[in-house]
Amino acid sequence: MVRLTENAYGKSRVRLVRVDRGPRQALRDLTVDIRFVGRYDDCYAAGDNRAVLPTDTMKNTVYALAAVGIGEPEAFGLRMVRHFLDGNSELDEVEVRLAERLWERIATAGGAHPHAFSAAGNTMRTAAVSGAHRAAPRVVSGLRDLELLKTTGSGFAGFRRDPYTTLAETADRILATTVRADWTYGRDEVDYGAVFADVRQILASTFAAHDSRSAQHTLWAMGEAVLQARPEVARIHLVLPNRHHLVVDLSPLGLENRGEIFVATEEPHGLIEGTLERDGSLPP
Repeated sequence: MVRLTENAYGKSRVRLVRVDRGPRQALRDLTVDIRFVGRYDDCYAAGDNRAVLPTDTMKNTVYALAAVGIGEPEAFGLRMVRHFLDGNSELDEVEVRLAERLWERIATAGGAHPHAFSAAGNTMRTAAVSGAHRAAPRVVSGLRDLELLKTTGSGFAGFRRDPYTTLAETADRILATTVRADWTYGRDEVDYGAVFADVRQILASTFAAHDSRSAQHTLWAMGEAVLQARPEVARIHLVLPNRHHLVVDLSPLGLENRGEIFVATEEPHGLIEGTLERDGSLPP
């Protein structure tokens, strides 16, 4: 006896750019992924497609709903989740993931330009919205590729040693990372845009000010600062890759390196993760 134990299908990397026209135009730049999980056994086992919504229709739905308006990525994802659940009784769960490339207005002599933009670094704003019949939707906001670096105010010492440990202790080093963060809410009514802007700033400012004894130590400080400042946020998960900057040995060149010359390395790198949660802040 053979049976299908898991299944999922959907549409990935639906590219969407919306321009809101007017004297001061607005730009949104999104990539959308849609994933259906449900009772589609007959499609797999018997080739019966009657319950299957084409993935091309999923793509068209993104554009059709965007024509009405996008708003915050989380709100747009919620609209898509409700739309798909209403029209597909076979669905057990639908998940919509959104990644927004951030653009900022170009500064000119006359102020911020009304319709010209430059990319706001590499940081991506993200949202994941999932829902099921007879269940409240779940919203997770986040960001990717927030690049942070400080040239001092970080050390790493007092760590465990074994026969293979060669790393030297240091009280002063470059700390560089590319932050990934995902946060979950403890309430339904949320100003998603304000929370995103605030979390992004809190993560960066805490990283800058913290007297770091390790990347783990700084991760805790960053997550704790978000939870203290934003009561809407019940949980935050942080990933901090440690982008190493190694002191270059200049002695073969007859020169002294006074902690000024480094080589930046991508691989291998340390990878630090942690989740912080406020007690009693998540619904049961």
